[in-house]
Amino acid sequence: MRPGQVQIDFGPPPDHTPRTSSDFEEISYPTQFTPSQPHVSHSRLQESLPLHYMSEDTSARRRVAKGPGSSGGFMSGNDYDGDTQNDDEGKDVYSKLRPGIGGRVTSGRIHRPYPPPPTSISEFIHQNLEHLPPAIYTLFSCWTRFHKIGLTDIVVWDEAHFGKFGSHYLKREFYFDVHPPLGKMLVALAGLLSGYNGTFEFKSGEKYPDSVPYVAMRVMMAMFGVALVPLGWYTAVELGMSPWACHLVALMVLCDVGWLCISRFILLDSMLLFFTFTTVFFLTKFHNQQYQSFSFDWWLWLSLTGISIGCVTSVKWVGLFVTALVGIYTIEDLWDKFGDLRMSTRNQMRHWSARVICLIILPILVYMASFKLHFMILNHSGPGDAQMSSLFQAHLVGNDFWKDPLEVAFGSKITLKNMGWGGGLLHSHVQTFPAGSGQQQVTCYHYKDDNNHWLALPPWDEPEYNPNEELRYLKNGDVLRLQHPPTTRNLHSHVIPAPITKLNYEVSCYGNSTVGDIHDHWVVEVVDDVRQGKAENVNRIHSLTTRLRFRHQVLGCYLSAANAVLPQWGFKQIEVSCVKDNDPTDSHTYWNVESHWNDRLPPADVKYYKSPFLRDFWHLNVAMMTSNNALVPDPDKHDILASNPLDWPWLRLGLRMCGWGDQQQKYYLLGTPIVWWGGTLSLFAFAALLGSYLLRQQRRYTDMDSNGWAHFLYVGKIAFYGWFLHYAPFFIMGRVTYLHHYLPTLYFSVLMFAHVLDHCIFSAQWKEKTKRVGFGIVALLIVANFWWFRGLAWGVAGPINDHWGLQWRKSWNIYNA
Repeated sequence: MRPGQVQIDFGPPPDHTPRTSSDFEEISYPTQFTPSQPHVSHSRLQESLPLHYMSEDTSARRRVAKGPGSSGGFMSGNDYDGDTQNDDEGKDVYSKLRPGIGGRVTSGRIHRPYPPPPTSISEFIHQNLEHLPPAIYTLFSCWTRFHKIGLTDIVVWDEAHFGKFGSHYLKREFYFDVHPPLGKMLVALAGLLSGYNGTFEFKSGEKYPDSVPYVAMRVMMAMFGVALVPLGWYTAVELGMSPWACHLVALMVLCDVGWLCISRFILLDSMLLFFTFTTVFFLTKFHNQQYQSFSFDWWLWLSLTGISIGCVTSVKWVGLFVTALVGIYTIEDLWDKFGDLRMSTRNQMRHWSARVICLIILPILVYMASFKLHFMILNHSGPGDAQMSSLFQAHLVGNDFWKDPLEVAFGSKITLKNMGWGGGLLHSHVQTFPAGSGQQQVTCYHYKDDNNHWLALPPWDEPEYNPNEELRYLKNGDVLRLQHPPTTRNLHSHVIPAPITKLNYEVSCYGNSTVGDIHDHWVVEVVDDVRQGKAENVNRIHSLTTRLRFRHQVLGCYLSAANAVLPQWGFKQIEVSCVKDNDPTDSHTYWNVESHWNDRLPPADVKYYKSPFLRDFWHLNVAMMTSNNALVPDPDKHDILASNPLDWPWLRLGLRMCGWGDQQQKYYLLGTPIVWWGGTLSLFAFAALLGSYLLRQQRRYTDMDSNGWAHFLYVGKIAFYGWFLHYAPFFIMGRVTYLHHYLPTLYFSVLMFAHVLDHCIFSAQWKEKTKRVGFGIVALLIVANFWWFRGLAWGVAGPINDHWGLQWRKSWNIYNA
């Protein structure tokens, strides 16, 4: 039996005219005609369209807004083949690449196939003509950086610090500083290569003796400043800027007086700038290799970016700001790849793994390696010993901790080291608290001093210590009294709020050898021991290895030093208080016996002492952070060198780097105004351009193709994010700030300055003559402005008031009143 019939209506018969694909693709635009004009020619219809529907061949600008659905990220750009746009010379500047491994990049420098090997000298020269301009700029950079570099033979500004740290490396003495060690090791290397023996003290303003090759050391430091110019050029090239813009970047880096001045002395700033520049350069090189992911060059530039991150962070922690820029780029890049449905899960994981290895693990390893080398070189006892753990100090040559008795007994003279990260030595001095009890201050101090000594004595309710009686070793649960030998007062606590941490009790020194009360009694509680293990296995307290807590017998609180910094009346030392909460995991309540003197006990065996690298590495970094946070402005003193972050972009203040006498060579840290002011204004110009384009996009105006829009955003983001990440953190920092803190930030405003000029003039549809005139005017202003202020970096001789025309702003303290 046949199934029932179903009738389907396909509509009316098709027209005799066959349909074409254009019937589905063409969109009819609104036209300007009236019912009285029913027939309008095709050419007339085109003329009646609004300006924003002009074709690419007749558009006023060759850069275009992206199509719908583009992410606008660093990697944004149409990945599909399309029409190419030609510039006014017919060159395919922003043409899209052919499909490659891992997609294409349209926002940076366009990938060109490598030329065949040259067969003659002339062909080799022709292939490398592009390197001639940066080579010439580099020669000019050598001249500006080395000219009159040895004119002044005195210690200038922070040469007093970093030259001294270089001396410690050459003498292998352990020191402490708030900055990581790589830059200072490079200073020491410069001294070593120059023949310096490390004996000079580098006191500020002191004349260099003949035994210190300070000119050679300055030249080696200036080499980092020389390298900034070619790095600026090649970074502009990798960013896809026009040759005009590349010349401007190189000129601004070459002619900025601030960068020039800071590069000519024995300082860390030239190295910080160098590694900041290399990080941006390597990042842009990596970006331009993303058309062939996981190739050798891709891995090379990604790895070099990670190494450079590790180096810049190992010079100064300011390097974390450029690290954040790389992080933002990476997150946005991976987010765009996550949205690419054509990419397999395996490739997604490979991209994530590559970033983790090269941009997280590799920089950390470089950073840690600098500290490992730091510890290996500085293996002698020095002025920074007290910042490190007692076990670490025991292995330093010249330190006699290992000669001290191992087991602590009543009657021993000891020093107590706080085991919190960045902790110091329990300390007291004759000065008293200005408020609270008014008794003698107790603090934590990071340097060795007789005021760090304490006697372990029996409590008041027990017989007085008798050196002729049998030794009584200190054990877990014992009650003792800690007496301060220089003043004979006893460690004491009472129900009075601590000066900084008001919730804790104040700790002071009270009484004397015969006067005291039960508030001087402390109960010893063992936490553990490096060799003996857990507290229940510790029979006797050992110096260096046993971790202790001191509980107040009456109040039940614990002796603590939690890195709160006292005001100037406490000499900026660490507050010691008695914390009410019993937190057994609080390392700031942990103490160990560091130095130990007792003539009745034999010296210890060095085999008991061993300090692991990771613990020392972490301990030193926390100590650096603690000390860095303590560098706050003193409200009682006016620092004429300090400045506010709001002063920097507009160059409101400069910085005198030395004495200002008539017989001295005078150096004034001040940027080239055209470069600084132009860079700042370009940030506002970019924001205005971006806002304008976004508004026009919303109204469906077409200004750029997807490649041009991607390039505009990519370079703008690198410059603006870099500037913001380097500048904004200083507003939330509590530490004192100076003009030289803005120097890494300046680089990104320079890139933005060149980018805005490139976008508005050099890559726009202007006549070639107009571009030459625009470039000539800007270049002339930069060079002339540099020449006018060059003396501030090369040195001003004679009375400063004889040199007119330097004070463009009243706030610059160049002239003597």
